[in-house]
Amino acid sequence: MPLYYDDDQAMLADSASQFMAEEGSTKKQLRHWRDRDCKDGFGHALWQQFAEMGFTGMLVDEDDGGLGMGQVEANIVLEEIGRNLTPSPFMASSVLAATALKHGSNDMKGRWLPHLISGEKVYSVAIDEGAKHRPERIACKAEKSGNGFKLSGKKDFVVYGASSEMIVVAARTSGSDSDKDGVTLFAVPQDAAGMSHDSVRLVDSSMASHVTFDNVELDGDAVIGEVDGGRAVLDAMLVAGRVGSAAEGVGVARGAMDMTVDYLKQRKQFGKVIGEFQALQHRAAHLYSEVEIARAVTVKAAQLVDGGSEKADLMASVAKAKVAKVAGLAVREGVQMHGGIGMTDEYDIGLYMKRDRALQEFLGDQYYHAGRVAELSGY
Repeated sequence: MPLYYDDDQAMLADSASQFMAEEGSTKKQLRHWRDRDCKDGFGHALWQQFAEMGFTGMLVDEDDGGLGMGQVEANIVLEEIGRNLTPSPFMASSVLAATALKHGSNDMKGRWLPHLISGEKVYSVAIDEGAKHRPERIACKAEKSGNGFKLSGKKDFVVYGASSEMIVVAARTSGSDSDKDGVTLFAVPQDAAGMSHDSVRLVDSSMASHVTFDNVELDGDAVIGEVDGGRAVLDAMLVAGRVGSAAEGVGVARGAMDMTVDYLKQRKQFGKVIGEFQALQHRAAHLYSEVEIARAVTVKAAQLVDGGSEKADLMASVAKAKVAKVAGLAVREGVQMHGGIGMTDEYDIGLYMKRDRALQEFLGDQYYHAGRVAELSGY
């Protein structure tokens, strides 16, 4: 399969690029909400515009009122989000939560999906239980209670958790903490008694929560998929999120690279535009080639997800590891080649570095995924 977009995808890329550059720019969104210390960290008006553009329901099946698109299309939007540092719950709501809800009952879909598609509500997912991404270990417990369950435990770094109307929670319903089986996913409404949030602002100015569940009572209708059989749903959600976060990382790398190249064309030193210096030309050319490789492997991973390939999980980790390395290079080169002003808040290049730092850890850093690549490849 060729590593470029078909005509419909190219049209989506054009519209997403224009929309995000005009409505999702750092000045209009990131700086605006950061400087006002917004408790949500994003603009709900922009989220409504996402819905009007059709972005919110991209991964929702047509039978459920969505557009029935795939990971490639979602990645197109995510790349532009990264390129413009646009704060939005698209990843949490329209990729992770939407992927999980595909496995829910018709009643569950009818309850949650219309509000997602319309942009009225925001959803999130709660997976990690520590400083590092380790989904192999699920200790948060859901014990049988009457016709439902009682949920107890803690989840860390739930992105936009306090702003979400519903959180998809991965909990242990049987077995030990590290068992592959015995995991169940639940749709937990925000008003559930016993759920509390400790909100924190991350390095990139986005908001996340440390969520505590204190005997939260859930009925049987809150179960997504099968009891004790949630690992397959969780894995599908993680693959979609990892490939999507790789696409956003490509956008961050491209945004930092474009900003840096523009600066090289303008800044003068010793009577010459610094872009004329061969050493800087070589660094810029090397960065461009690395970004293109990262983008290619991410497109391939998305295509494998859409094709239902058994290699999608492996390629998701390949993409996440490669993009993390390349995006880190892009922001470091950007700050260095900007010189002293690259360290000031006045220039956006520092914001790209902060976003890269947060994105590196989201759903696993490059070392975690390099290890997965070795394991899944049989090394």
